[in-house]
Amino acid sequence: MPTRIADAVWEGDLVKGKGHVKTASGVLNHPYSYGTRFEGELGTNPEELIAAAHSGCYAMALSAMLSGAGHTVTRMAVKAAVTLDKVGDGFKITKIKLTCEGTVAGIDEKTFLEFAGKAKVGCPVSQALSATPIELDAKLVK
Repeated sequence: MPTRIADAVWEGDLVKGKGHVKTASGVLNHPYSYGTRFEGELGTNPEELIAAAHSGCYAMALSAMLSGAGHTVTRMAVKAAVTLDKVGDGFKITKIKLTCEGTVAGIDEKTFLEFAGKAKVGCPVSQALSATPIELDAKLVK
């Protein structure tokens, strides 16, 4: 498996400084700042990038598990919400909530939820983020 690479540069102090993050593939090449991270300004930030990685990985993992068990997956829509809170003198990612709606032929809700729970634990990004509580709200959509 290839190693994936991203680079970030930060210049200046936390509040007035600015940064830039890019990926080796060129897909991501964006500035970020204190405002985009802590004040809701338009732009990206590390937590948004974690959310994108987690939702993409989870969708693929759940689809793979279901397909591997012989189920036909039509669609897997996943949203990841990453919560950053002030803790003590610093900041901490305190929660990640995955919301998943799956369209899978010939499966019941109970079986879908069992697979959804296994994917929450088994997806590589979930494993990498296992020190953070991860919540899951999954439902089967017909």
